[in-house]
Amino acid sequence: MKYKTHGTCSQQIDIELKDGIIDSVKFTGGCHGNLQGVSALVKGMKPQEAISRLKGIRCGMKPTSCPDQLAQALEEMIYTA
Repeated sequence: MKYKTHGTCSQQIDIELKDGIIDSVKFTGGCHGNLQGVSALVKGMKPQEAISRLKGIRCGMKPTSCPDQLAQALEEMIYTA
């Protein structure tokens, strides 16, 4: 799935699930090192677990963040499929 982010420095998140588990996450734009870390940490996780850990995280004064956008993308993937 390709998810266009809103309100963050990253512009897009590419997510692949395999057998209901997060197989890969790649961000376009944003803080490269931090987003590589987030991607590595959620790999192998069930989407629901990642959502519960990441949803609601804010970046400074912004109402969202790249991790929050990942949670929103995962929700869209699993709840609208």
